[in-house]
Amino acid sequence: MKTLTEHLAQYALYHRDQRNIVTHYAGIPLIILAIFGLLSLPLFSLAGIMLTPALLLFMATALFYLRLDVRFGLVMLLFSGSCFAIATYLAAQPFAIWLSSSLALFVVGWILQFIGHYYEGKKPAFVDDVMGFFVGPLFVVAEVGFALGFRKSLQQDIEQIAGKVH
Repeated sequence: MKTLTEHLAQYALYHRDQRNIVTHYAGIPLIILAIFGLLSLPLFSLAGIMLTPALLLFMATALFYLRLDVRFGLVMLLFSGSCFAIATYLAAQPFAIWLSSSLALFVVGWILQFIGHYYEGKKPAFVDDVMGFFVGPLFVVAEVGFALGFRKSLQQDIEQIAGKVH
């Protein structure tokens, strides 16, 4: 399994333009909300817990992030958990509101992504590596952390591989 630095550096190769990164600050959370929302219809109930594809995805990604790095894993747990909670609320709305809202969030999120990649001049990372779908949210959290002055040695390691943000 790749390390945290390897995953983030690989993703960073497609994200060195600050305008692209800024579009990801909004686009990725919108997409996460939409995906959790669209996957929130129950499969079945187990011991009083309603199992949904969204819950299974949330648990799988939480384990992935925690295995990569405990500190980032805990932050991702809060971030993803918040998105999951909002999406669960959205899924409890009438069908038309749930579906139209989830689809609108998805479309707007992807429009922002493609605007960012227009500035970048590169295709999205997931085109070459499907793990980009899972690393993208972590990248956004890491970039926010770097901007706040956290994990500077990790940021330097990533910049050695991918180059500085411009």
